[in-house]
Amino acid sequence: MPSFGERVRAVLDARGPLCVGIDPHLPLLARWGLEADAAGARAFGLRVVEAAAGRAGFVKPQVSFYERFGSAGIAALEDVLAAARAADLVVIADAKRGDIGSTMDAYGAAWLTPGSPLEADALTVSPYLGVGALEGTLALADEHGKGAFVLAATSNPEATALQRATADGSSVAAAIVAEVSARNARVAREGEWGSTGFVIGATVDWHAAGLAPFAPPAPILAPGFGFQGAAAAALPEVFREMAPCVIASESRSILAAGPDGLAQAIADAAAAYRGSSEGEADV
Repeated sequence: MPSFGERVRAVLDARGPLCVGIDPHLPLLARWGLEADAAGARAFGLRVVEAAAGRAGFVKPQVSFYERFGSAGIAALEDVLAAARAADLVVIADAKRGDIGSTMDAYGAAWLTPGSPLEADALTVSPYLGVGALEGTLALADEHGKGAFVLAATSNPEATALQRATADGSSVAAAIVAEVSARNARVAREGEWGSTGFVIGATVDWHAAGLAPFAPPAPILAPGFGFQGAAAAALPEVFREMAPCVIASESRSILAAGPDGLAQAIADAAAAYRGSSEGEADV
């Protein structure tokens, strides 16, 4: 069984970095002619999966937009997750879970256990109760060929003061990257990518955030493209040596094309990212 890091590496090589967000915002549901309920969110998600299949390598359902509809919303999300995995897409559940002990382990089991109703290929997780608190979830992910994306330097301005605060000469974001990278170095096979990746926004200034290239390479989930202002052409400049590791997440900028224009919008975005990736050195 290939590790998650190596699976991402192969998908990036074969299909490029585009990750299509599945974000059924209420205005988007209305624009798509769907009801603002669990059935509408389900139909929305399944249409995105259908359009992304064969055109992109990754999808990222935003869990909150399903949770708000209660048990029916969770059931709808289960259908979307299953359809995406059946379509051979790498499915990143954007749930940003972070807790301690058995509670965090239960979150990991819910999202990363094979056969679970909410099974995904990877989960976004928060390290702000300590990176060590995530160990049970990261170990479970490794066991099953799954992955996690640890919040490091996010694209929202509210996070800047916390993530760039310094201690012992290192920013909080950099310390998180260093601790997770040390774990990846312990558990990844020689020459392979780590399976615990990072969330680093495409609008983040690496120097200002105290970030630097890291080893071993690991996937970087990069929000901030499209609606938030970063363009596909900027990917190599922003991420430099780490650009080959980037999964570029776009949501509203693509979803605004509506159900009839969605497939073409995904194809166009995927082509733009593949064009920006030409000539990047492998890592």
